Amino acid sequence: MSRIAALIVAAGRGERMGGSVPKQYRELMGKSVLRRAVEVFTSRSDIAVSQVVIASSDRELYAEAVKGLKVLPALGGGGTRQHSVMHGLEALSAHKPDFVLIHDAARPLTSQSLVDRVVAALESGADAAIPLLPVSDTLKRNASLGRWETISRENTWRAQTPQGFRFNAIWQAHREYNGRVVTDDMALAELAGLTITPVDGEETNMKITSPSDLETAQSLLGGFETRTAFGFDSHRFAPGKFVWLCGVKIAHREGLEGHSDADAGLHALTDALLGTIGEGDLGQHFPPADERWRDASSSIFVEHAAKLIAERNGHVVHCDITLICESPKIAPHREAMRARIAEILKIDVSRVSVKATTTEGMGFTGRREGLVAQAVATVALPRT
Repeated sequence: MSRIAALIVAAGRGERMGGSVPKQYRELMGKSVLRRAVEVFTSRSDIAVSQVVIASSDRELYAEAVKGLKVLPALGGGGTRQHSVMHGLEALSAHKPDFVLIHDAARPLTSQSLVDRVVAALESGADAAIPLLPVSDTLKRNASLGRWETISRENTWRAQTPQGFRFNAIWQAHREYNGRVVTDDMALAELAGLTITPVDGEETNMKITSPSDLETAQSLLGGFETRTAFGFDSHRFAPGKFVWLCGVKIAHREGLEGHSDADAGLHALTDALLGTIGEGDLGQHFPPADERWRDASSSIFVEHAAKLIAERNGHVVHCDITLICESPKIAPHREAMRARIAEILKIDVSRVSVKATTTEGMGFTGRREGLVAQAVATVALPRT
């Protein structure tokens, strides 16, 4: 299997956007433009490493934007995009990738299908792969004051990113043509005589350059549907000195019986998340008879469900967990539970609710034989 690296270029200032915050750090439907661009790659299992090149003055903004994402340490950019890419390639060379996908941070709406097409072209033998769209509008050039010329649209295409390359080929091209000023990496591939395979671009894979572009992107993201699903789990008490609930270890006179860490709260949440995308239940993905999951942290299960949602370009909107038990007392641990769940799902803690109640002494929970967890998850997914 080929080793693939992603290089996201985010060192630009975006002056046409206006304001004091660079466009890649502007909020777009609850996430920064940069985070959305980076998540396209960090959510994929076939991307080995992701490197972001930034302006050195943006380190605080960057740290907040990518919090919780699996990326290499930020790399300072150069005076031009071309130099920034060169810096990124030099850093990635230590990881010895076969292919590299170079992407503009100002394109936050790239689909997984588009990335699939670029990767497939490289796997099929191309030196380089580029998403292209035909030019449909009439093109005009200002020849002189008050005089305009029409430019032929024939064989004219719009280039997008991510642009994919055999790593050593594009690295060599950057070094060989370091003095040539180009607008994108494909121009260097052309100079180097690399074989280039076009793939279908996407109108929605727009580049944010102005406030109106940001509004358009917000409108496109509004094309989501909301899904809600329910999860339930219960565990009996067993000999032990602590219990795990919603990712928090709580001292207790008994433990909980279960194959993993028996965290009923996270088990119920996993089932709720899987339910939003019709992916069955916890037992299907992590069979209790499989020794790999003995004593495993249930955070693994929640992360897996969240990854499946991300692979569908969805995101978790909100989750609500109710714990039903006579003991342990939940209130002293509620905020730690909310914080831990938010950390696992990489969402704001305001989107996580944890509640507790009892059955007033009735039933097996009332007899302190075990406890119950219920969860409701709401996710947003692209309309199909």
